[in-house]
Amino acid sequence: MGPRALAARLPGNAVKELLRYRGEAAPLGRLLSVPGSGPALQRRSPGSRIVTTAAAPYSSSSAVDMRSYLWAMYKETKKVSEDLTFPGRLNFLNPDGIFANNEVCLSDIEIYGFDYDYTLAFYSSNLHTLIFNAAREILIQQHKYPEDLRNYDYNPNFVIRGLHYDVQKGIVMKIDAFHYIQLGTTYRGLSPVPDEQVIEMYEGTHVPLEHMSDFYGKSSHGFTMKQFMDIFSLPELTLLSCVNDYFIKQNIDFEPVYLYKDVKEVIRDVHVKGILYAAVEQDIDKYISHEEKTSAVLGRLIDSGKKLFLITNSPFSFVDKGMQYMVGKDWRDLFDIIIVQAEKPAFFNDNRRPFRRANQRDQLHWDKISKLEKGKIYKQGNLYEFLKLTGWTGSKVLYFGDHIYSDLADLTLKHGWRTGAIIPELRSEIKTMNTDTYNQVVVWLQGLTGLLERMQTYEDAESRMVLQEWIKERNELREATKTIFNPQFGSIFRTHHNPTYFSRRLSRFADIYMASLSCILNYNLHNTFYPRRTPLQHEASLWSDQIGASPFKYPDVEGLAQIK
Repeated sequence: MGPRALAARLPGNAVKELLRYRGEAAPLGRLLSVPGSGPALQRRSPGSRIVTTAAAPYSSSSAVDMRSYLWAMYKETKKVSEDLTFPGRLNFLNPDGIFANNEVCLSDIEIYGFDYDYTLAFYSSNLHTLIFNAAREILIQQHKYPEDLRNYDYNPNFVIRGLHYDVQKGIVMKIDAFHYIQLGTTYRGLSPVPDEQVIEMYEGTHVPLEHMSDFYGKSSHGFTMKQFMDIFSLPELTLLSCVNDYFIKQNIDFEPVYLYKDVKEVIRDVHVKGILYAAVEQDIDKYISHEEKTSAVLGRLIDSGKKLFLITNSPFSFVDKGMQYMVGKDWRDLFDIIIVQAEKPAFFNDNRRPFRRANQRDQLHWDKISKLEKGKIYKQGNLYEFLKLTGWTGSKVLYFGDHIYSDLADLTLKHGWRTGAIIPELRSEIKTMNTDTYNQVVVWLQGLTGLLERMQTYEDAESRMVLQEWIKERNELREATKTIFNPQFGSIFRTHHNPTYFSRRLSRFADIYMASLSCILNYNLHNTFYPRRTPLQHEASLWSDQIGASPFKYPDVEGLAQIK
């Protein structure tokens, strides 16, 4: 009997039941225990839960029948997946939406705070090329690295944010929320490290907590991993990979720790010695993005009676030039408090550093600061003194920044401010997720995974062979969901199925997140952002039974903005 005839053995009611699962293979027991489905057996699942599964419709000794039966289920599940993903159906995520990890009501927010770089100011891709080239030249000229390094240009598509770098081994990798390395995302230099070598080096794929980076993602106090969390770190990690690549290909013996420290030092010089700031100020039109609507966002907040403040690590002259370009010469009138060169995250933790007043030429005054005045410029200081002088405490304050650790972590854990993360990569990732190609792959991946989970109880030789074919296809689908975002490392938010380590920290330290501040213009200032009640693993079946419909049936794009 062929597969079509076998598929026909499923009654119409069973097909309807399968359709309820919207792309996830329905439990075989449900399909075959609905009225008219014929006999079924009970078995105990791995979690000791009694479930109903199909009685083998054919003799267990008949390998052909069992194989045909499994492929019939495969074809039926795939048909359901295809029905769910016809062109244009799932194009619903709003790239300019605001997404909530924790409930935030804007009506409760009286004070808005901002970082500057990649929060108020967005930069063109030219900035990362500038950082890479300047740091490379310092390596060659001052640290006497080989001049052939000039043959390496900045590649904006090699690394992604949130990756970990093993300082002692010179390896970059992507780690998930449970400290497991995602195989296929491990690189030494610009070349992938074979999975078997990764497993041998790390005695598996788990990275112990004591080897991970410290709280702020740094490699210090004996930690062997450095996490590259902010957007400015992408040129650094790319340069690190290029130098590693050159030394390896030229068979030059080197100590990875020293290479890491040298690259870290020259990147710091690009910032600290003013190379970056001077270049941007001289050609601001080249480096600051024209697409963001910073002025409109600030104006709307002011018109609504909100108080605004700025806390940034950048120097005043640099901020002033950028804000005049984006907002206008009178930009300082919008802010109640302006703090530059704050040295975050120390600003949030070290209460021994007093504020110091500066003028527009970055000249410092020595008078003691007893109040923070509008229109004045302050340098350094600390959050404890800031809270004492302003009284801006608790959840009436919402602070935006792009660095999950340096900008947001302490505010969430120690001070009770609400936090908003600016994640520019979000916009492009959502656009990719909205493509028909991505949705077809993901829905079928979920369907095939569900089918594998339920059919793995069949242990005869023929069934095992079929399941191995499915596992191979599933691995190919998983790889496709990675490379569609970035060929080397995939999405910054997911490994194959788990959240990334970056995503885990984002969900912990950011109440809301978005691609840019401009997203605020899509909402009124009384809007409440609600996190979606996504089911926990043990709730999934109950969730499906209770809802009984696809989660994709939301009425409009604005309502879809928070779907995760």
